[in-house]
Order: sequence, then C-alpha cells, then structure tokens
Amino acid sequence: MSTGDEHQKSDSGRGNSELLTLFLCGDVMTGRGIDQILPHPSHPEIHEGYIKDATGYVDLAERVNGPIPRGVDPAYIWGDAIGELERVKPDVKIINLETSVTRSDDYWKGKGINYRMHPENIGSITAAGIDICSIANNHVLDWGYAGLRETLETLRKAKIRWAGAGMDLSEAQAPAFFEVEGKGRVVLFAFGSPSSGVPVNWGAAEQKPGINLLSGYSDESIMRIRERVERVKRARDVVVFSVHWGGNWGYGVPEGEVEFAHRLIDDAGVDLVYGHSSHHAKGIEVYRERLILYGCGDFLNDYEGIGGYEGFRDDLSLMYFADFNTLTGRLVRLEMRPTKIKNFRVNLASREDARWLADVLDREGKSFGTRVKKGRDNVLTLQWGESRGDHSSTPDRSHSVPEYLLSHERLDGPMSRIDRKTQSQRFRNLRMLPARIAQV
Repeated sequence: MSTGDEHQKSDSGRGNSELLTLFLCGDVMTGRGIDQILPHPSHPEIHEGYIKDATGYVDLAERVNGPIPRGVDPAYIWGDAIGELERVKPDVKIINLETSVTRSDDYWKGKGINYRMHPENIGSITAAGIDICSIANNHVLDWGYAGLRETLETLRKAKIRWAGAGMDLSEAQAPAFFEVEGKGRVVLFAFGSPSSGVPVNWGAAEQKPGINLLSGYSDESIMRIRERVERVKRARDVVVFSVHWGGNWGYGVPEGEVEFAHRLIDDAGVDLVYGHSSHHAKGIEVYRERLILYGCGDFLNDYEGIGGYEGFRDDLSLMYFADFNTLTGRLVRLEMRPTKIKNFRVNLASREDARWLADVLDREGKSFGTRVKKGRDNVLTLQWGESRGDHSSTPDRSHSVPEYLLSHERLDGPMSRIDRKTQSQRFRNLRMLPARIAQV
C-alpha cells in the first residue's frame, strides 16, 4: 500500500519541480445567508416556498450556534482555512463556486432555490487566493442569463479563471488554464450533470448561454471529452475533470459513475476526477495512480439550523491537498485537513470530528482499496494500493450504516430535503424552538 510517506510535505519538498500541489474542496456556496453577513449584501428577498428573506438563514444559524457578525471582513468566511493554505502553499487553488454572483433580480422561476452573492462581495473569493472556479453546477444560472453574464464579468475583473459556463457553447466548453512557472500547467474542464439537479435546458448552445452539460456517460461522451483534452494537453499538464454529479445524500457511488471515471482516465487523458454535489464527503479512489474524488461535500454553506439528515454530518468537510508528478500525471500524495462549518465560516475540526471523518473515509474507501492514516494536528493522509476485490461500488455496509445513508437521493438544496408538508411544519417549529434544540 502506498502511503506517500516518502513525500512528506516540507518547504524543500514543495520546491521539487516535478511536484505540483493542488488545493480542492467541496462546494463553496457564498450566496443567500452568507451573502447577508458580507460587506455588500444583496437585497434579502428570495423566492422559496417557506422562507422569503435570506436573513432568515442567518437567524436559523444563530439559534443553533450563537451570534454571527454582520459586515464581516471578506476573509472571515474562510476562517482557519486561510492558515492551512498558508501552511501548505499549494500551487493552484480550485473550488466549485456554487452561486450566481450578480445584482440581477431575474430569478429562474420554478426552480425553488436561488443562490446569489453580490458582485462587490467577490473579495470573499479572492481573499483565499482562489485561482480557478468550476461553475458548471445547478446554481450558477439561478438568476437568469443576465446573472450568468455578470458572474462571468465579475470573475474576469477579479482575475479568477473559470470553466464550465459561458455566453455560448464555445465559452462554456472552454477549459481553464493555470501555468505554474517551472513546474507545469493545470488544465481544468468542468461539466454539470442533470443527475445533480442541473436543468437540462441550462445547457449552452452555439448562440445560447448556459453551462457545459454532461448529457450522459456514453462512449460518445468519452470520445468528445478525449478530443477536447487531446486538443490542448501537452507535456507536464495535469488535466482535471471537474464534474457536478449525483445526489445530495447517500454514500453509495453508482457503478455508472465509477466506470465513467475510469474511462476518463483510461481513454480521455484525465489525471484527476474532481466530483462534487453531495453535501457530505464520499469515498476516494486511486485508479491507475490517478485520483478520483467522487464527492467532496459542502465546504461552506448556510445550512446551520436546518435539520433532516444529521447522520451525514454535512457540517464536516475536508481540505484536499493533492501532490501530482507533472512528468507522469500520477498522484504522489493526498493530505486532507478536516474542517467544520460553524457561524458561516470554516473552522478546523476537533479531534473527535476528524476521527469521525476518517472512519467514514475508511468505510467508504474499502471497496476502492483506500484508507486514511491519521497524523498530527488531525491531518489525514490517503493510503492506497489494495485490491478492490469484486469492484463493487456499493458493498454491503448494512452492518454499520443505516440504509438511508446508502441512498442516491437527489434533492435540490436544503429546502427540498423533505416533502413540502413536513418541511412547512419543520420551519414553523424552528421559529418556536429555543436555539439549543433548533436543529431538529
């Protein structure tokens, strides 16, 4: 089993011209409640079934975890993550930005959940030095085509690269490039799958704005992706395939996703599959020395105080620091720093919470031949190399995991976690319950 111990992170190790370190994390959702505590909040009106004011999400969070300051410094939401980024000094920092960044009031009617961050709050992204945003997801068009246009303009002005959406098909399909002097280049392709709740009519066309839609896991899809990769890939490139796919809840990874991820590596020249959409971290695989993150969880959201799926611990997440050999594209080492969302900011997880996440990664990684090694300061290091046995992506875990945790349930956002009748009653109850028991 590979432990990566021969590549301990150190200043000298990071100076190795053959090693490229990437930072990745789960969904960064800076709209709605989080936008309301930033220096330039959007108008708080939202168009959801039971909450009509975005500040209601701030109120729910405060009932559970205490006061949250308003008008915070843009770096506030990153909390302890800033220190970790300074410690590791990754060469490239990549996130899935899951919100529209706009003043537009033209919300996508009938969608139910619409995330928006004011463009003047883009400092909350630049504060962490983010280099590339993947935006092929089910919220980037929440405020219409005007909202998408302003999102792209805001990212461009902030000198943040993006991939996965555009004002026409060509722009939506275009990868993002980031050159690291003396080391190599990151090439990121971003796709959104309808399995994650992306409306099919959000797909970009030749003269229509939209996202880079992944229509399926077919041979044709693989061939098209291969053609795009071959068109741009050169020596010392690390090709990242960012994909918003699958349901919000459930640890099981559909076999179709596993097979597709393998074919991206086998046939399309991809070095890293960066999957997101699940509200909690999922199992990790290293296939032919290439990293596959099937689901990275939510790194930052405004869900504090909303109950329904506490067993998944969606308040816990991970900072993924992946070292790649740019000569081969192979994964050399993956370190993870457990985090916890509290008061709308990223906090380092406690030892107990880090152990809980480690147990999840061990349990879910068993079928992929991966486990984690617990180190100092709660840092988790991936180990791999064991056989996957029968290659089943959803082994029997009923002895240790409740059945509902194994589902592939697709639900569009926290407000759709439960049926509307139950949802309505829950929010009526939340308004009446004291803070200490508000998370039902």
